[in-house]
Amino acid sequence: MTGRRLVVWYNTRCPVCDAGIDWQRNKLLAAVRAGDISFSDINEQPDALAGFGASLDDIRRRLHATDETGRLIVGADVVIAMWKVTPGEGWLASLFGNRLMLPLTRFGYDRFADVLFAWNRWKGHW
Repeated sequence: MTGRRLVVWYNTRCPVCDAGIDWQRNKLLAAVRAGDISFSDINEQPDALAGFGASLDDIRRRLHATDETGRLIVGADVVIAMWKVTPGEGWLASLFGNRLMLPLTRFGYDRFADVLFAWNRWKGHW
């Protein structure tokens, strides 16, 4: 991931999100150590993406990230960006991130995120 810095914001209080990001971070250990990608808990800096108009609940609902240009990436696009740089997972980015599949990928991700967000609220994972 040379020259590209991706900062992924997620909700550590969500057990599913925390486990998923922990698993992904371990696969990206070399990139994390090199500073090419980092993972940040939105609960520690709840206003971190306020400049983009993203609320704390927005970030708790869907993954958010910023790239090397400072552009905001949201939802399934964050997952695809991580797959692109994860050894052995580039094929997932190609499959689910191509122009034909991307609308379906985003739809599926958003529905899953909505259910997970509702579950977290119900369980009090704030």
